[in-house]
Amino acid sequence: MSKLSFDNTQIAFQGKDNKDLNRAYWLFKIISSNFLTQVGPPITNFALNVGLPIKGLIRKTIFNHFCGGETIGGCAGTISSLSAQGVGTILDYSVEGEEEEQVFDETMEETIRTVRAAHANKAIPFSVFKVTGLGRFDLLEKVNAGNDLNPEEMEEFERIRNRVDLICKTAFELDVLVLVDAEDSWIQDVIDDLAREMMRRYNKEKPLIYNTYQLYRHDKLASLQADFALATTAGFYLGAKLVRGAYMEKERKRAQELGYPSPIQRDKAASNRDYNGAVLFCLDHLDRIGFMAGTHNEESSRLLADELDKRNIAHNHPHVYFAQLLGMSDNLTFNLASAGFNVAKYVPYGPIKAVMPYLFRRAQENTSVAGQTGRELGLIMKEKKRRAK
Repeated sequence: MSKLSFDNTQIAFQGKDNKDLNRAYWLFKIISSNFLTQVGPPITNFALNVGLPIKGLIRKTIFNHFCGGETIGGCAGTISSLSAQGVGTILDYSVEGEEEEQVFDETMEETIRTVRAAHANKAIPFSVFKVTGLGRFDLLEKVNAGNDLNPEEMEEFERIRNRVDLICKTAFELDVLVLVDAEDSWIQDVIDDLAREMMRRYNKEKPLIYNTYQLYRHDKLASLQADFALATTAGFYLGAKLVRGAYMEKERKRAQELGYPSPIQRDKAASNRDYNGAVLFCLDHLDRIGFMAGTHNEESSRLLADELDKRNIAHNHPHVYFAQLLGMSDNLTFNLASAGFNVAKYVPYGPIKAVMPYLFRRAQENTSVAGQTGRELGLIMKEKKRRAK
């Protein structure tokens, strides 16, 4: 077990040969150009829609870097490679923006396949799903707003609830941990309600279903604390995935356009304060909370690692996980794993055309998060120099 250092590029990139490292270097160089991340999506979508042969190029570049494969079986190499370095895989079926009931049923079935894969393979510690993968966004928005539903819509919403329940019930029966991802604030209340309902039902003996708390919202530390109070009173364990959040610009723009107060923290310092406060709160109640620190922030990762040592909590305590996205922040992931902490990578997968919205969002987030792309490039260059010596 090595001493924890997030600057150890030898450990961070031990799974990449020189060719992989060069490809990552050029990919982040391209992503660092705001112009390309803005014009790339419409051009790529056009090319895919008219059948231009660019899938091979996408597969060899951005897809291979940020995704595990097109199917669960296609992710086998990624799962095995991560596991060899002490890192778990979270299979994330990343098909977004669909509207048909048949597709929602198929997404549910695919998510259940990830639950079964996790049950069969200890290298896959969690499954994950988005509620918008299981039902129409507009309907969730209507329910969230408290508007009356007509009989057809009531039946449709019941189908969403049943899909969520079937995933969680399967996870309960197979003893697999499941993450419910957070989404836009104007549908988040209904997602929270569904997640709490599942936790009440299936978290009686341990934290199994995890809801997600976006701490770039100014109300989410209070939500975490309120949910813990409910869990204590109602007799279930709280599962919590802590993230900062991924929709800041969209959230602020919508609040401004519709004239309501933005749910987003006033500045980065406030987000950091609440995120770190949530980490400490979970540690204070670790006997009743299982939590995942889903973060690319070095300060928060260091805080959690140091606190575990300070409190004499085992690095591999089953109620504490770190997580990062595949293709990003390898200096955190692999150095944490090398120091014996529980850590996993989100591994998105799905047909190339269907996961393009996810990939574009990843690229745009990299340019909008201050310093993220520069940090990735700096670490890659440091490792290239080390190998050259």
